[in-house]
Amino acid sequence: MVTGTPGVGKTTVSQILAVKLKALHVDIASVVTGEKITSGYDEKRQTLIADTNKLAKRVQQIITKSSKTVIVDGHYSTDVMPKSQVTNVFVLRCHPKELGKRMEEKGFQGSKIKENLAAEILDVCLIDAVANVGEEKICEVDTTGRTVEAAVENVLSIIKGRNPCSVGIVDWLGRLEAEGTLEQYLQEF
Repeated sequence: MVTGTPGVGKTTVSQILAVKLKALHVDIASVVTGEKITSGYDEKRQTLIADTNKLAKRVQQIITKSSKTVIVDGHYSTDVMPKSQVTNVFVLRCHPKELGKRMEEKGFQGSKIKENLAAEILDVCLIDAVANVGEEKICEVDTTGRTVEAAVENVLSIIKGRNPCSVGIVDWLGRLEAEGTLEQYLQEF
């Protein structure tokens, strides 16, 4: 699995990994929107609400039909996969300053950017992944200042055992607090 806050590079990294590993790429967001697996619409966040029970069943169907390795990509992918089927979860991370720029380039605005930056700073995707599949399967990868190719190579080096799989490689909360910039990111929360 590849997870993380919107804008960290999940889908792009997953697509390239799938090619390099000759794996099937399952983009959770595309499954939700393409197959209308929703339970409503969140007006405040201006986004569809995924029906995680139906989504879990659909992802299971996709995986069962495939004879390939499967890379599941999405910020709530760990919510729809049984722990027993997960070999690794790569939690992509990005410094909030760079992540904010990436989100702006993708068309995110205002409170949606602030909410996602707060989620990155507070380790929301990492905490969800650990809670759902256990720390021993989690590998954090910092994409800050890296090309997509470099991030993919980092993931591949972990898969191949050349680099360790570890949690705790970033601490945006501590770093931003030390820099004196934390308040600007969390002022509305």
